Amino acid sequence: MWQCSSYLNGKNRRTSTKTNSLSEAKDFAEDWYLTLRGKQARGELLNERTFNKAADKFEDEYEVITEGERSSKWVDGHKARIRLHLKPFFGNLGLSEITAGRVQEYRVERIQNPYNGKAPSFSTLHDEIVTLRLVLKTAVRHNWLSHLPDLSMPYRTSGKVTHRAWFSHDEYRKLYTATRKNSKETTGKIRKYEAEQLHDKVLFLANTGIRPDEANWLEYRDVEIVEDEATGETILEIQVRGKRGVGFCKSTSGAVRPFERMVERNKPEPTDRLFPLDHKRQFNRILDELNLKFDREGNRRTLYSLRHSYISFRLLEGADIYQIAKNCRTSVEMIEKHYAVHLKNMIDAAAINVRKKRPKKAKPSK
Repeated sequence: MWQCSSYLNGKNRRTSTKTNSLSEAKDFAEDWYLTLRGKQARGELLNERTFNKAADKFEDEYEVITEGERSSKWVDGHKARIRLHLKPFFGNLGLSEITAGRVQEYRVERIQNPYNGKAPSFSTLHDEIVTLRLVLKTAVRHNWLSHLPDLSMPYRTSGKVTHRAWFSHDEYRKLYTATRKNSKETTGKIRKYEAEQLHDKVLFLANTGIRPDEANWLEYRDVEIVEDEATGETILEIQVRGKRGVGFCKSTSGAVRPFERMVERNKPEPTDRLFPLDHKRQFNRILDELNLKFDREGNRRTLYSLRHSYISFRLLEGADIYQIAKNCRTSVEMIEKHYAVHLKNMIDAAAINVRKKRPKKAKPSK
């Protein structure tokens, strides 16, 4: 393949013509050179690496370095944000041109001219800025950029603390009654199987506190039925493989029978998954029928709400918050932040409403 080169704006530049025909290569070289001259006249010809170059370098490094540490879905999320949003806006800019002001312009652009007609949520926009930060950190490590710009959100105070959507005891009873009825009334071999699996999944998630994505990765060999010495109850001991590696979970006794039904129904191999289907559409349909899709604050309920219900039920029963955090593979801080509405049951009024005894006044001497 013929190549063409030029010394322009203080830098040697070279590219492939992608042809072995000399006449075609000459035409390509002329067009390429005139394009460079046009960019030079407009001030677009840079002597530094562009965001596109840093983004490509980040993608090459990140997938290799985090192999086995981050799920492929997590890595694909970064790639999608770079391809769909970051490259179209920052792509041809020199890295030094990506300033705090330019990042703020990006936020405004994303809100005013959304990608799919719907303005991104705060969490979505936050994820995009996280990806942008990772790309710029890659540029700093390779000395393509001297320092990171300020990527913090201006004009914003601390975010509003929201309590996560959950099911109260009555709502949860209404839900599993409906899924049980659905599993009995559904006809057709495949549809009935899916309905039975959904019913057991609802009970399993609400009695273990496992995240739905963690449940999707569970294999039968990860679950063991044991007699708990501390409570004398039959429970499940589960090895959970999630976003933070391998963790452990002890269920309530309510998770045992659903698991036993799945074993009887599926006759699985040890490496088979408990929930090969996600059941989202079927679950949402039942929520809509029961008018339970939204809680009283307008928060949308999903399968994840069963985890929030598990944590809320344990708090309402007065369980130790540190042990709940360990069992759910989260932090005490996260539970206090998002489930504080239930912590009143853990407050000991007798320990708070203490009154210091006042000394009796001395009686006057006669």
